[in-house]
Amino acid sequence: MAFTIRSVEYYYTVVKDKPGEAYKLLNLLAQLGVKQLAFSAIPIGPDSTQLAVFPEDKAKLVSEAKNSGIHLDGPHHALLIKGDDELGALAGIHQKIFEANINVFASSGVTDGEGSFGYLIYVKEEDFLRAVETLGV
Repeated sequence: MAFTIRSVEYYYTVVKDKPGEAYKLLNLLAQLGVKQLAFSAIPIGPDSTQLAVFPEDKAKLVSEAKNSGIHLDGPHHALLIKGDDELGALAGIHQKIFEANINVFASSGVTDGEGSFGYLIYVKEEDFLRAVETLGV
């Protein structure tokens, strides 16, 4: 089972939960030339959504966001896993994290339907270095 794990930084902003907010942010970042490794949107209450961006170049994101008046919280850390999609591909990763007594507090993933997957794992900041060490990143 071939896969790669890398440490990534992400930043988030909180917006009103209404149509078009993710589009506005993603479109602006694209116009500014800020490339993304990943993106997620998570509801955080009845009226708000957290938009998390995982930039390829964090300095460019921070600079462009500041110049555009976008408030970003971060950096925060996550693990980005890409690899061959096989039955149980993520079980071994989660087993190592579990055996190190590290809690995964959020995750999301997708396959491309052609044999590859991408997966994000979030652990608490105080556990992140231990997770990186546990997984040999």
